[in-house]
Amino acid sequence: MNSLIKLELTRALRNRKFLFFSVIYPSVIFLLVSNQTGKVDGTGLSVSSYVMVSMASFGALTAVLMGNSERIAKERESGWVRQLRLTTLPGRGYVLAKTASAAVVSLPSIVVVFLVAAAVRGVRLDAWQWFALTGAIWAGSLVFAALGVAIGYLASGDAVRPITMITYFGLSILGGLWMPSSTFPQWLQDIAKWLPTHAYAALGRAIEQSQSPETKDLALLVVYFALFAGGAAWLYRKDTLKA
Repeated sequence: MNSLIKLELTRALRNRKFLFFSVIYPSVIFLLVSNQTGKVDGTGLSVSSYVMVSMASFGALTAVLMGNSERIAKERESGWVRQLRLTTLPGRGYVLAKTASAAVVSLPSIVVVFLVAAAVRGVRLDAWQWFALTGAIWAGSLVFAALGVAIGYLASGDAVRPITMITYFGLSILGGLWMPSSTFPQWLQDIAKWLPTHAYAALGRAIEQSQSPETKDLALLVVYFALFAGGAAWLYRKDTLKA
């Protein structure tokens, strides 16, 4: 399985388009939307600090969701997954390798946003907050890595991209990663509060405010991870039986 993880990492790092969208793109958006002064209503955070967490979360989401779903669907279609089943690699090894490689690639996207925020926008936090933010956003991205695996086994090579894009932009926008959810109509705010991306970003903002994450947000992420991981496992077994 270690060899497969190394292979996945090498392939991801050689994909310049993927690296641009997962590492550089979130920082570019951060610079474009964080050039405002003042505080974000209801948070006490500056615009730059608020957007920093949003774009770091968005970058990690991009790396683990976009990278996993399309690659898995194409590998299923090409017969690569079927070939791996003929080796000694256990079934869970393929899924774990995909999740691990995506998690490693997501880390640079988080760190680059933080570096840009500190160097260009002057965001200042205590050392423990930087480490806690990095750990929370990185660990939370596993929820969406599991979703990426599930979509990769759910959709065919032709259908996976539109399904992934709709999921990707829907979760990003409605979850408040592109704009504060407080600007939404009340009915949309009520929906946003139950989305995994909303709870995901809330973890980082709680750390910025030196507060403990809300129990509801932690519970939501655990439930979503269980649903996505369980769905991915079921779809993997179903795909195995069809092969």
